Amino acid sequence: MERVPVLKIGDILLVSIQIDMEDQTALQLQEDLAERIVVTGCHGVIIDISALDIVDSFVGRTLATIASVSRVLDAETVVVGMRPAVAITLVELGLSLPGIRTALNVELGIEMLARSREDEYADDDEDEADPATVTTP
Repeated sequence: MERVPVLKIGDILLVSIQIDMEDQTALQLQEDLAERIVVTGCHGVIIDISALDIVDSFVGRTLATIASVSRVLDAETVVVGMRPAVAITLVELGLSLPGIRTALNVELGIEMLARSREDEYADDDEDEADPATVTTP
């Protein structure tokens, strides 16, 4: 069974799927990615599916599960490079991919994650400055 490589770029894990996603490969990716999020402490995951011509319902559900697991582990997931035929197939299959944001390419995905982290830090700073949100023991 082939494994999909998971690369660390700064605070982001980049997964570029360049092989046909068989069910076992998708499940292994799910496990590998969860492990890498914990080990690296990364807060962003980009999954590049630009090489995939077809995404079946199992792979679509696995992508949604990966996003859910990543979110629980404090990492946001962005799927990039989705071809129009893949998007149409996912919609026809009724897979809404909850928790997954999309971008046209890796560069835009990185920008999306960076903005998301900036917004999160800004919200944290506002909470600390707002006395109404401070609780006392």
